[in-house]
Amino acid sequence: MYSQVIHELRRAYDLMVEERDKKEVVAWKIDERQQFLSLLQQEGQKKLLEIGAGTGIHGQFFQENGLEVVCTDLSPEMVKRCQQKGLAAYVMDFLHLEFPDNSFDAIYAMNCLLHVPRSDLPKVMEALRGLLRPGGLFYWGQYGGIEREGTWPDDHYEPKRFFSFLTDEQAQEIAARSFQLVSFKQIRLQEENADVHFQSMILRRR
Repeated sequence: MYSQVIHELRRAYDLMVEERDKKEVVAWKIDERQQFLSLLQQEGQKKLLEIGAGTGIHGQFFQENGLEVVCTDLSPEMVKRCQQKGLAAYVMDFLHLEFPDNSFDAIYAMNCLLHVPRSDLPKVMEALRGLLRPGGLFYWGQYGGIEREGTWPDDHYEPKRFFSFLTDEQAQEIAARSFQLVSFKQIRLQEENADVHFQSMILRRR
């Protein structure tokens, strides 16, 4: 259950703030967030929640481009780094996002929901749906393409992090329970594991 993996995830990410803050954003992630920003601008959407915001690299991008951004992360050290960058940021996990319903025009989740066990993911998706205003947009992107849950043997984080990878079909089916699927695409990665790719989804609250 998600409540059982939160503690070690928090410890792992607290210890890796410096490394993650120095990491360059790869080109395809820059393209992904720019495309989402462009869509939000076209629709006049202004208030964005980034969950699993890490050190605030993406949140800072959206804020610098005119959005009103709120960041959350389960790691207190990551949240401190967000705040140092001038972002409104709060320590919250995905099942305890303490905002009123219909608070946001958009939600951005880059490679964070893959830490939620598959059995808990529908509950998380419903919680996120409630935070969006009707018609609001949700960017959900994560590694997947295979079905696998557990720690990754070569993960250099300590303690090792829990991951839940979904097939494309599983990801779309879970998304469709709570949202309208606007788009889905695969992004192939130049990495050793050819079975894994990036799943990029844009969803809308009906």
